[in-house]
Amino acid sequence: MTDPHGFLKTPRRPSPARPVEERLSDWNEVHTGQALLPLVSEQAGRCMDCGIPFCHDACPLGNLIPEWNAYARRGDWRAAAERLHATNNFPEFTGRLCPAPCEDACVLAINADPVTIKNVEQAIADQAWEQGYAPPQPPQRLSGKTVAVIGSGPAGLAVAQQLTRIGHTVAVYERADRIGGLLRYGIPEFKMEKRHLNRRIEQMRAEGTKFRTGVKVGSDLDATELRRRYDAVVVAVGATERRELPVPGRELCGIHQAMDYLTLANRVTEGDYASPPVTAEGKHVVIVGGGDTGSDCLGTVLRQGAASVVQLDINPEPGDARPEAEPWPTTHPKVYRISHAHEEARGREGTDPRLFSSATFRFEGNRAGHVRAVHLTEVAPGARTPRPGTERMIPAELVLLALGFTGPERGNGLMEQLGLTLDGRGNFARNAAFAAASAEAKQTERAKAEGVFVAGDSGRGQSLVVWAIAEGRAAAAATDVYLTGSTVLPAPIGPTDRPRAV
Repeated sequence: MTDPHGFLKTPRRPSPARPVEERLSDWNEVHTGQALLPLVSEQAGRCMDCGIPFCHDACPLGNLIPEWNAYARRGDWRAAAERLHATNNFPEFTGRLCPAPCEDACVLAINADPVTIKNVEQAIADQAWEQGYAPPQPPQRLSGKTVAVIGSGPAGLAVAQQLTRIGHTVAVYERADRIGGLLRYGIPEFKMEKRHLNRRIEQMRAEGTKFRTGVKVGSDLDATELRRRYDAVVVAVGATERRELPVPGRELCGIHQAMDYLTLANRVTEGDYASPPVTAEGKHVVIVGGGDTGSDCLGTVLRQGAASVVQLDINPEPGDARPEAEPWPTTHPKVYRISHAHEEARGREGTDPRLFSSATFRFEGNRAGHVRAVHLTEVAPGARTPRPGTERMIPAELVLLALGFTGPERGNGLMEQLGLTLDGRGNFARNAAFAAASAEAKQTERAKAEGVFVAGDSGRGQSLVVWAIAEGRAAAAATDVYLTGSTVLPAPIGPTDRPRAV
């Protein structure tokens, strides 16, 4: 264990972020990184080695948190990295991007501040790379089996790395011009610098994974042909069908989907553009949506020099304490949270940029057809019905719709060519949904979908990066069983969630 009295004598101290003024002037990561290893080791010592580590249950990957906390406490970064990588292919991603539901389930969180698990994880992952503890792991022998992975987000990359390391020949197909999916073009540089992604991709190349960019499976390349050429196919295309806002004035210029806007901003940092084709510089900006994507947009518009920014959240403002309906160890309860982008906005404007319980009911444009204002109203909690007499107008020269996603994109031929079906939530159906289908449907689709697996958001729906990696690892195990009859690969999620199409 760590220090048996650590949680009593050491207060929680998260790794410090850079000053707001400094980080708003560049696109570098918010945190100072691994410069404060003594602080991280001290904080790891707060782990109390509780009899039942509920942090395990809260983590979809089942990360061995008390074990690597103990090693981090002693400064044994090699052992800590080994235990961390035992359950997580990409801890440098999750240590930066995961909202850390494990911390909400920490036993200390019952009546005190939880361990800074996320900070410890990032420090271990960074030390693993700095000290050479994460070398490529090419297979000792090849199985002769081939697998195509469609999509190169965290789920697709996890599938590919697991199957490559066990000896299968894996090719990853990505429709964009670079590998990474939303890790590449959806996540802003200030949340995760792309050097971390590039470094991991190079490791995977050294292990033997092949990457094919600029290939739209379903249109450029018939998925039926792909299935014929490979022994198995894993679909990990994400849930990128954007939710729309069907209100009057939606057709006005200056209203963009958040992911389109973030992609263009990321392409600037990749060197594709000298300046963003869509910029917030000098504009009054309204972000519609209170989730993580909205927060990413907020940090981006602040760095681009917006004149003002307001973020609309249709949900009521949560309280500071856990709701009675979400007692410990319920993971990630709905409480008032401040992201780094919100902190930056408050530092600049002096107030929280969010308007809670607010909904857009129309956009107003100028004579040139460009948006100039957003008309909004307060809504009642639960029913989300407009409250009479609460209508107001705020100026808007740029509006970003960050309303989430409704499942994988349809209409590109992929689903039909691979014999996939949709479940009741609009995601690609897997075991349970397929079992409920009619006998006629099963007979028609089974032959098409044999050897086809679904992993990540395309089967689960919009979720966390940690869930994507967990599903990728589980899909790799299921694929290996299909190809060889057994597997030694871990499947970190339950059997009812096993990512298989049929």
